[in-house]
Amino acid sequence: MLYYLVVLLAILGVSNAGPLAYGICQTGCNSLVVACYAAAGYTFGTVTGGAAIPAVIANCNIGLGVCMTACVAAGCAPTL
Repeated sequence: MLYYLVVLLAILGVSNAGPLAYGICQTGCNSLVVACYAAAGYTFGTVTGGAAIPAVIANCNIGLGVCMTACVAAGCAPTL
């Protein structure tokens, strides 16, 4: 565990990430999932998790997860 902390602290000093790009990307992802929920006739944030959620909502959530994961690349990309 200490090894990972040392590596993390070492790269923080040389990191040139794009927090603005990351935030914009996440906003885009959230806009897409809200549209997905609306197309399915639901309101984002009102459906609780569990086995009884409709398949279309599960797919919206999977899409959101994939999109948010892709945002990590935007957050780690160097910016000017």
